[in-house]
Amino acid sequence: MENIKRFDLGKGINFTYIPYSKFKTTQLSICMFYPLKKETASKNAIIPNLLTHSCKKFPSLISLSRKMEELYGASVAASAEKVGDMQMIEISAQSIDNKFVPDGSDNISQIAKLLCDMVFEPDTKDENFKNENVELEKRQLREEILAEMNDKKVFARKRCIEIMCKNEKFGINTLGEIEDVDKINSETAYEAWKNLLSRSHIEIMLVGSGAYTKIADEFKTKFENIDRTNVFEYSSEILAAKDKPTEVTEHKNIVQCKLVLGLRIKSKNEKINYPAMKVMNALLGGTPQSKLFVNVREKLSLCYYCASRYMKQKKIMLIESGVEEKNIQKAKEQILEQLKDIKLGNFSDTDLENTKLFITQGLGKIGDSLSSIGSWYLSQSIDKNIISPEEHIEEIKTVTREDVIEAANQIALDTVYILSGKGE
Repeated sequence: MENIKRFDLGKGINFTYIPYSKFKTTQLSICMFYPLKKETASKNAIIPNLLTHSCKKFPSLISLSRKMEELYGASVAASAEKVGDMQMIEISAQSIDNKFVPDGSDNISQIAKLLCDMVFEPDTKDENFKNENVELEKRQLREEILAEMNDKKVFARKRCIEIMCKNEKFGINTLGEIEDVDKINSETAYEAWKNLLSRSHIEIMLVGSGAYTKIADEFKTKFENIDRTNVFEYSSEILAAKDKPTEVTEHKNIVQCKLVLGLRIKSKNEKINYPAMKVMNALLGGTPQSKLFVNVREKLSLCYYCASRYMKQKKIMLIESGVEEKNIQKAKEQILEQLKDIKLGNFSDTDLENTKLFITQGLGKIGDSLSSIGSWYLSQSIDKNIISPEEHIEEIKTVTREDVIEAANQIALDTVYILSGKGE
């Protein structure tokens, strides 16, 4: 993709236009990045749904839905996610591209106005959110947190991160805790919204086509009325692995135990070859042909599932598995043995090439959806080094056996988390 436009709209506000004509739709999103803090996580997490379910101009979900129907079936999505040490509040809208509007009107600019209505002019009363709206979204947020707790795979992953990063922002749940949700009221939610607009790092992104300068000016005008003197910059703390890994076992009434290994880089100042680390992670546990899947799960039958993931912003790797209680120690030993094999170069050239092919095929599918394209370029903007998926494919192709071995030797075990049954 060429001719990407990126420019500042104000302090800590970036606008990126990615022209893409493959689809009949266009996507516009605004992402607000705020440092993860226990005292603000839940208050921030409730904001996206509060903003997208009503606004001053359309004070009910029904009236807002009717407006989106008028805009040729536009859709709005909202989320609160964790990106490194930052909490990302995202609100996005998709609608039919201007080229396909029957009357030739500027539909995408109308979508931008609607998005601005939701973000900058919410449904409030006496400079507070309406109490009934806040209580409704609090109930929804509680259900989301409880759903994570009930999904033991997700729960184990989050607990490993909490333990591993207990003194870091990354260890905080992006949705907060139930007790924090209970404390939210119409006034504190309103303060959180104002704080996000005035202090968060902001990325606005248009993927598709449209009068991007007109849309950028729409947002710029809105932000001119907001004091952004004290803006947070995007940042994530990098720590090295501990000399002696932390081991924690917790018990719940479950049949399938969970084993999660957390790994970090050995030196926080060490430069990471990201394409090589990506290939190494996929070779270890990121594909159906990976060493963890083939050896630990299939040949040794020690796990119900076993896979690894690498989190670029924190330079952390997680290896997750579901195991029987009697196999926990064996599974742990064999997982670490597979990593050791890669460190020693005990993998074939065919394995390496198949892994690179798997990654490049996945990268080639990014262009199959607007949301995937948006997510890709959002992550690139965070890294302040914007490259296309096609350019990254070329980086992956150049990764050598030596690069993979070096990447594997840069990480070490930091935390072992076990969620086991109660022995009943």
